[in-house]
Amino acid sequence: MLKRFLSYYKPHKKMFVLDMLASLFIALIGMVYPIVTNKMLNDFIPNQMYRTIVFAGLLVLGLYIVRMLLRYFVQYYGHRIGVLMQSQMRKDLFGHLQKLPFKFYDNNETGKIMTRITSDLFEVCELAHHGPENLLISGIMVILSFIYLMTIDWILTLIVFACVPVLIVVTMHFRKAMKRAFDDRRKSNATINASVESSVTGIRVTKAYTNAQKEKEKFDKGDEEFVDASGRAYKAMAKFHSSTAFVTEVFNVFILIAGGLFLYAGRISFGDYSTFIVSVNLFISPINTLIGFMEQFQNGVSGFKRFVEIMDEEPEKEDENAQELGNVEGVIEFKNVSFAYEDGKNVLEDINLRIEKGCKLALVGPSGGGKTTLCHLVPSFYQVKDGNGEVMIDGKDIRSLKLESLRQNIGIVQQDVFLFVGSIRDNILYGKPNATEEEMINAAKRANIHDYVMTLENGYDTQIGERGVKLSGGQKQRLSIARVFLKDPAILILDEATSALDNTTEVLIQQALDELCKGRTTLVVAHRLSTIRNADEIAVVLDGKITERGTHEELIARGGTYNDLYSLQFRDNDIISHE
Repeated sequence: MLKRFLSYYKPHKKMFVLDMLASLFIALIGMVYPIVTNKMLNDFIPNQMYRTIVFAGLLVLGLYIVRMLLRYFVQYYGHRIGVLMQSQMRKDLFGHLQKLPFKFYDNNETGKIMTRITSDLFEVCELAHHGPENLLISGIMVILSFIYLMTIDWILTLIVFACVPVLIVVTMHFRKAMKRAFDDRRKSNATINASVESSVTGIRVTKAYTNAQKEKEKFDKGDEEFVDASGRAYKAMAKFHSSTAFVTEVFNVFILIAGGLFLYAGRISFGDYSTFIVSVNLFISPINTLIGFMEQFQNGVSGFKRFVEIMDEEPEKEDENAQELGNVEGVIEFKNVSFAYEDGKNVLEDINLRIEKGCKLALVGPSGGGKTTLCHLVPSFYQVKDGNGEVMIDGKDIRSLKLESLRQNIGIVQQDVFLFVGSIRDNILYGKPNATEEEMINAAKRANIHDYVMTLENGYDTQIGERGVKLSGGQKQRLSIARVFLKDPAILILDEATSALDNTTEVLIQQALDELCKGRTTLVVAHRLSTIRNADEIAVVLDGKITERGTHEELIARGGTYNDLYSLQFRDNDIISHE
């Protein structure tokens, strides 16, 4: 993991080296004051060297000005390096998220993923900047102060430094507890973010069902977990800091007693004793910095660990010899396909199905039968395992195709339309970002949305809000259809595209869909059976198996499951119309 962390420094090697050099000079200048102090007390003052005293003071002042400029450089450019590293990690993480399979998102909440990208990486950024700087400056200060103290009195130095092993033991002991506590706090923070994201996204449902109190209770539970985890983290941190602070303060006790005795015995002079006190403080200060750094180190490491966890998630598999899918005819074939999510029970069982070029196949049946799963297999959102059959397009196993080229040739219109924050133009152009204005407008016209757009003050530049909240269900659906028109795929998947609409809107949407289906191989999941009567073929999917196939007339004449579903639906419609 350390090697991966260090790799993010590579693009900034020059700036990092300059940052470390500046840190080195900051540490070296820090050693000037005790040296000058020793000379003042033992030489310049006793010998009344007034000019030298003034010159030495001005020299120290000049060096402190240089040190101020160096600190500015380290603070600014050091943080710049950290931010740029954070930016690269964020880009890498976001790019990797785009490559992860659907099953990853099935098992991970959006809010928790957001935490990995934001607050976790901020802690990594802080570690990236302060880590090397603190280690270098503090490390050098400790070494140089030790060497300098040894030149004053090696016995007194060793007596004082006898506390260092105790400090190391205390630090290592409490570091493990801090690591566990901060890991728990990060997880609970992610839980809160997930709760907020879910609650804000579903605020209309919350208000509709007057369940604000329930949402508050859910949030409070997550918040309590965070408070508990934070309490444990701060308790571990308090033990760590109070114990290490006590050990460092013992240094002063040792100096006070041992130094006083050495001064009394005439082993050292008053000037050396005074210099020793100043120099030991130069030693204790970086020690305290290193101790404080442990908290930042734990935060940064736990953040980077959570970053690596996602980066190590296996992306969607693509054969290393995968081919482009070009000149698509649109023949879809399922050969002996069985499929299960994770390692559970099969959702599909031995499916054999062929859809010819330009034909429309409708899938009907009770909810949970496997219709949508069949649709998800065509663009390889979920992959069929080896030995469980083949999904083929134009005679090619989709596992042998490049995923991007496969999906470029498939258009999908779903019941739950997802629109991005932005304008109407942005969302239509999502189907073909480099499309011309004329192509975009033509797609909108074919989707029966252009006339509505023209009634808006800002036309295609109208902002639609989060997930298209400012549009009606029918308008959102037509916008998604325009997006597919612009994409112009050879294969079309309609997953209950009109089931959530009222009858009047459904007629308008159905007209747009019928136009969209022309010349394309179409797979339709239908809830309202009246919309698929003209399908070239209808397949009944029941408990993961295809139990009936044929045209509408053939299936009605057969008197099976399809006939029962159709009769039940139209009987219900009859009852509704009489009411």
